Amino acid sequence: MNNHNKFTFLVTEDKYSKIRLDKWLAVELVSLTRSHVVHLIDKGLVNVNNKTVKSSYVIRLNDVIEVNIPEIKNSETLIPLNAPLSIHYEDDDLVVINKPSGLVVHPAAGHEQDTLVNILIYHIKNLSMKNENRPGIVHRIDKETSGLLVVAKNDFTHDKLSEQFKNKTTHRLYYAITEGLFKKKKDTLASYLVRHQTDRKKYASLKLNNQIIRKKDESIQIGKWAVTEYQILKTQSKLNLIQLKLETGRTHQIRVHLSDIGHPVLGDITYGYSVKKNHENKLNRFYLHAAELGFVHPRSLKLMKFSVPWPEKDQEQIAAWGLNV
Repeated sequence: MNNHNKFTFLVTEDKYSKIRLDKWLAVELVSLTRSHVVHLIDKGLVNVNNKTVKSSYVIRLNDVIEVNIPEIKNSETLIPLNAPLSIHYEDDDLVVINKPSGLVVHPAAGHEQDTLVNILIYHIKNLSMKNENRPGIVHRIDKETSGLLVVAKNDFTHDKLSEQFKNKTTHRLYYAITEGLFKKKKDTLASYLVRHQTDRKKYASLKLNNQIIRKKDESIQIGKWAVTEYQILKTQSKLNLIQLKLETGRTHQIRVHLSDIGHPVLGDITYGYSVKKNHENKLNRFYLHAAELGFVHPRSLKLMKFSVPWPEKDQEQIAAWGLNV
């Protein structure tokens, strides 16, 4: 097929059998959402053993799965947004952005035209188009999380960076503020993350990768292994400044893991921080910051490493809490 990127997979592990095709591919193709995978299947761009199948097809051991992803040349739905863009580094292949808290990375329900993507297409003319609704986006950080993320200007760069994120060879270091006395000053948190069974905006944590069956459609979720290392840097008046290093980069990983041990990120009411305290303290964000990002440049093969401090207004608040270091 012309103008397509083709991927071929062989199901070699029996533990992955009896899982829906769309869910399996959403795990394997980390740069695609499940809805995008379903779209490809519905368009006949996914074959199993040389035959087109439905999204609900249950994969089997030794299945050969072929995926054809069209190269999208332009987007007719995104509207450029003239808003400030903090570029930390830029060359012909990529851009490293310092994202402010409160900015959604890519369009979604309720945020169709006010995202980082809309700002990117206003300022930068050449972006990778692996996904027409997310040009350039290789990885994400949450709306309220501030800090670094890398954006690809072409498909070659996008593919190579995606491989590094998938293979866990990138460097990512975060800072967070939490409350309460920790049992350990330093530890490694690990579990399998799956979509929450009743709240689709949240993730749940499992110590064992059990098959989770949702009652509505009896579908099976695949748990994604997540590992977070934390170290307390400073404690003052029951507040902690914590450094976190990611071995994996799962959605909401840090937020879920800190909630697991009873210390949700300050202001993160989704994962257990007190709504009452959030209101009383007039917190306008949860305090999580992507401070360092490192990767190998896809073209020069040089090791790139970047760091940014907390946003200035947050630095003032953190200093007022006595947590500046």
